[in-house]
Amino acid sequence: MKIIVLAEHSNGKFTKSSLEAVSYAAAWAKGNGGTCTAVTYGNIDASILGTYGANDVLKQDNLENAEAEQLAHLMFGVQQQTGATGLVVSHDNTGKAIAPRLAVKLNAALVPGATALPNGKDVKKNVFSGKAIAHVTMNTDVQIISVLPNSFGMTTDGSACGVNGVSIDIAPARVKLKEVRVEASEGIPLPEADLVVSAGRGMKGPENWGPVEELAKLLGAATACSRPVSDIGWRPHHEHVGQTGLAIRPNLYIAIGISGAIQHLAGVNGSKVIVVINKDPEAPFFKAADYGIVGDAFEVLPKLIDAVKAYNATK
Repeated sequence: MKIIVLAEHSNGKFTKSSLEAVSYAAAWAKGNGGTCTAVTYGNIDASILGTYGANDVLKQDNLENAEAEQLAHLMFGVQQQTGATGLVVSHDNTGKAIAPRLAVKLNAALVPGATALPNGKDVKKNVFSGKAIAHVTMNTDVQIISVLPNSFGMTTDGSACGVNGVSIDIAPARVKLKEVRVEASEGIPLPEADLVVSAGRGMKGPENWGPVEELAKLLGAATACSRPVSDIGWRPHHEHVGQTGLAIRPNLYIAIGISGAIQHLAGVNGSKVIVVINKDPEAPFFKAADYGIVGDAFEVLPKLIDAVKAYNATK
């Protein structure tokens, strides 16, 4: 089985979600006695993709800051040249735009947001905001999967691989993204974060966010917030996680002063471990938590910060 996987990059580095997709595609190919080819573009050293499982890389050099439409053309062109029967992208904003285009062009089955490797033609994915699991069967010759970030992980047991040029005729995008304006933020981008410290209206005001940021810095975590907090301007909108914000799947999610409404849970219930700090013992979030602390955040946070400092001092 020949599988191709799109490897996106930003600011000279491959994104974490793309590296996860490469590892997923490599494992899928290996399980079927096939090969995995990573497809990328622009001015970047792509040999590192072999470390994550790719057997080889095809790179289109004359394509920088590619739009989703152009990347779909690139993947389609490579599929036509290689005859690949499996295509993999990350289930991020770009992948969500690319995968349906490819499915239509190739008359292929598409499983969006897969959380596990295929078992034959059967693939698992979350449905109903993560409350249930669907088993989707792919009954077409060509199969497309977008991998839910932080659901499969990365493997780094490979070695650098060869990179070959590819030349696909790609027309200028009909819709061009001219500019992206995002408030500058320090630290780790939320979609890439393994650890997240989040807070809600229980912090009572933006002037009280110092301990939240300090805890996040000590843990090497990203900061996040609930929707009401971003709506009233206490925190920037790009930190909002939930059903109407970012959906994240960190290894650790610490929720401080957040009640745990269903809309918020929909964006974070894929977290590996959830820790809730809330003074209300009846807060809905405790039902979803792996660990809970019933207490005032303004009393608990300083003690937690001191404990992390003490632990870091022993390392």
